Amino acid sequence: MAQFRFNALKEVLNRQPVEFVREDNLVSDYFGMLVFDQTKMKKYLSREAYKSVVDAIENGTTIDRKMADQVAQGMKAWAIENGATHYTHWFHPLTDGTAEKHDAFIVNGADGGVIESFSGKLLAQQEPDASSFPSGGIRQTFEARGYTAWDPTSPAFISETTLTIPTIFISYTGEALDFKTPLLRALGTVDKAATAVCQYFDKNVTHVQANLGWEQEYFLIDEALYMARPDLVLTGRTLMGHASSKDQQLDDHYFSSIPTRVNRFMQDVENEAYKLGIPIKTRHNEVAPNQFEVAPIFEEANLSNDHNQLMMDIMQKIARRHKFRILFHEKPFSGINGSGKHNNWSLSTNTGVNLYSPGKNPKTNLQFLTFVVNTLKAVYDNQDLLRASILNASNSHRLGANEAPPSILSVFLGTEVSKMLDLMEEAVVDRKMTPDEKTALKLNIGRIPEIILDNTDRNRTSPFAFTGNRFEFRAVGSSANNASALIVLNTVVANQLIDFKKAVDKLIEEGVKKDEAIFQTLKGLIIDSKPIRFNGDGYSADWVDEAKKRGLTNITNVPDSLASYLRPESIALFNSMGVFNESELHGRVEVEYEKFVMKIQIEARVLGDLAINHIVPTAVEYQTMLLENVKNLKEVFSADEFNSLAGARKELIKEIGEHISAIKALRKEMIEARKVANVVEDVKEKAKAYDTNVKPFLDEIRYHVDKLELIVDNEKWPLPKYRELLFVR
Repeated sequence: MAQFRFNALKEVLNRQPVEFVREDNLVSDYFGMLVFDQTKMKKYLSREAYKSVVDAIENGTTIDRKMADQVAQGMKAWAIENGATHYTHWFHPLTDGTAEKHDAFIVNGADGGVIESFSGKLLAQQEPDASSFPSGGIRQTFEARGYTAWDPTSPAFISETTLTIPTIFISYTGEALDFKTPLLRALGTVDKAATAVCQYFDKNVTHVQANLGWEQEYFLIDEALYMARPDLVLTGRTLMGHASSKDQQLDDHYFSSIPTRVNRFMQDVENEAYKLGIPIKTRHNEVAPNQFEVAPIFEEANLSNDHNQLMMDIMQKIARRHKFRILFHEKPFSGINGSGKHNNWSLSTNTGVNLYSPGKNPKTNLQFLTFVVNTLKAVYDNQDLLRASILNASNSHRLGANEAPPSILSVFLGTEVSKMLDLMEEAVVDRKMTPDEKTALKLNIGRIPEIILDNTDRNRTSPFAFTGNRFEFRAVGSSANNASALIVLNTVVANQLIDFKKAVDKLIEEGVKKDEAIFQTLKGLIIDSKPIRFNGDGYSADWVDEAKKRGLTNITNVPDSLASYLRPESIALFNSMGVFNESELHGRVEVEYEKFVMKIQIEARVLGDLAINHIVPTAVEYQTMLLENVKNLKEVFSADEFNSLAGARKELIKEIGEHISAIKALRKEMIEARKVANVVEDVKEKAKAYDTNVKPFLDEIRYHVDKLELIVDNEKWPLPKYRELLFVR
């Protein structure tokens, strides 16, 4: 194994940057060339078919079978002209990846040959075998039928030689088996709720769109070193490895010059992303060695999430082309920064207004404050649901350390916005406001644009931060499907906006003027949600104590966090919003419990195998070498000289033996703990058993392995070390 490690290092040192074919013209000339967007629809579709698709995208109308046939014919013609030979329905099952089954365009022809064909029926709906996708008991394995249905709001694209059609994935009985279906439901709900509130301020608003700009962090590891680390290959993270003497202490990697091989990889990724209509804007080195980030311009949330899933797939494929492997795991290396996927979320109207951006007058600024305050209240009331949407086996390693936000949900607003809310709380009185009081308040509200643009600092320790014209949900993990967080966020904000409108309308019915009704309702929400506002250091021990005093929850383990979904009030919320029915919610949570168990189970098995078959034999070999050395010393030197010279070696031999014994004993105990946990029938209790009784062994065994890494001869150590994984490119 040590030879494998050194061969890998030798291979890395001989790497050269990989050449690739770059489009010569401007990005704007080839952007979206492989996307069946509205420009191409106009060319390949009849006027009727084009209008039908646009209406479906903008207004949610249904495309009938006749129009679907026309769309399919135009889509096929365009795809074949661009080299496509197959088509697929592309969806997001609950496996945290994407799924696709490729079918050729060909069908039997009249003369015994074949012809290319693609119908509206094949475009609109297909019936993949759903038996092997997780459902959480919604359907049994023998009930294989599931349906994929075309999502026209996310345009089809060509991936290599396949026409790829974004779709939802549902069971035979209509329950969602994917991430996209409930996301679309949540986006529709927040659209209606936000539009209704916007009517207080602008009657021209008929549609509100949720936007997403994701920031994808990742690690790049050379392929040879990656293949020499079975733990990386099988679990996505290092289950052992002593810290490098130098890692990120000097902050010299962040925003530094991008290494040539990595830069070539990034350029290749961007080239492919632009062809597929993904508007990549930013690339840079992140804080940890060999950690990087890519981020696009914001887009409509459903499309942006599709683009993120597609981007992750592109990055993995192109990484191999450049002899890299990409790590999306939230914490692939202990002791240094993990990777997140910050979700920059906002709402905007069909009139072009960002609802989280201050306006130019008191009226538009009151609208801005209305949405900020309602979002605060939504986060405060639903902190456990928001945490559950992002806390899983891999992200649990990241949260609360090395620049990742803590598991306590809080909202950072910045000093000036906080002052404005405090001012409103003080200025709005319970009685009817005088004209002078209302004028003074509106004048202060009118000052918001002057103070906010340059006075909204960033707080890297905040899980949910206001950053000038959007909220940044920083707790989302790098491997996650954004939809998980977006489903909850849009649902709870929609619910809060509905409650807000009911409260305001009630006051108006009682004779209170509209502006004053809004002021009074906002004041109540500001007071109620004040505990969630925190502009300080989220890592400090003082904040943990302060958060507890404020009544904020701090659930740090995955099983208890997931249980938040199944509280009666959560079930009622999702059901009333039309996002999940009770069956879907129970099924989804069961899937998450199962994934949690399986990921820890896999890690435990991999660690046990590596420890016993790789580390212990290496340690025994080195211990034997030391024993031979001690025996030889005894033959050469006198007793006094021998005791003086061999003392340290004998201590080392003993220390190695103690670590070997501990590893073997702990592995045996871990296996027994797994056996006990495996017979637990209730999936939640099984997850808790793995979390409480199995997971701790991973750190305990690792401790002894990492101590041996410091002792054993470097020439004999079988696995690439942190200094090699993080600094050899």
